Amino acid sequence: MELGLKNKVVLITGGSKGIGFACARAFAQEGAKVAIVSRDPANLARAYEQLKEEGFHVHRTRADLHEPHSAADIVEEVSTAVGPIDVLINSAGAARRYDPETLDADAFRATMEAKYFPYIYPQQEVLRRMAERAKANGGAEPGTIVNIIGMGGKIASDIHIAGGAANAALMLATVGLAHYYARYGIRINAINPGATLTERVEEAVRLEAAQQGIGNEEALARGQAKTPLGRYAKPEEIADVALFLASRRASYVTGAIIPMDGANAPLI
Repeated sequence: MELGLKNKVVLITGGSKGIGFACARAFAQEGAKVAIVSRDPANLARAYEQLKEEGFHVHRTRADLHEPHSAADIVEEVSTAVGPIDVLINSAGAARRYDPETLDADAFRATMEAKYFPYIYPQQEVLRRMAERAKANGGAEPGTIVNIIGMGGKIASDIHIAGGAANAALMLATVGLAHYYARYGIRINAINPGATLTERVEEAVRLEAAQQGIGNEEALARGQAKTPLGRYAKPEEIADVALFLASRRASYVTGAIIPMDGANAPLI
């Protein structure tokens, strides 16, 4: 299927590992001009070299997206070095889990700064530029955004209340902004992954195994067995849906929140 992504400029936050890295590889395979952002220089260098070994050249930049000026700086840098941004994939930021009795104002604030704002800051800067481009060009393919959020915003978990609240806020922002910016031809969608085989899930599996006094493989098997599909998602599977949502094949899809949890949460 021709996705029409060749030579499109794609900015991927959190692009140095996990789902973000899988997205970087997937878009590069489609011939897009990819820029990845991470605040960890070691992860950034590792991702850059791995993609280079696979035959893909990507632009890389280190930034802490907790700061609004950093988001503006990276958008300016990528726009200058690579070209006007056609696609933004937001995959940066992870919320820490808390025992409900330890939640206080500082914990809620830290969680929003860790997960909510690292999405909102680059999104707002990219949206501003996309809207300006749409006004100048009569709305001809101004761009699209895909926010990779998480099912925690749909399903309340005792240890993920603050993080779930950040996810829920991101879903509302996605749908609300999609409604407004549709007038410019800008599409904004989101993906809600469930448990996905990334470093973060691997760490959770190790912790669960230690708590239960079982091996890592057994802990992983037990977790996957609880999923109706019988396994966790692969990062590449999330990336494939991001490709579709960003492509011309999804030209009439906007304001959608796509669950990818293997039917674990049977919600309408």
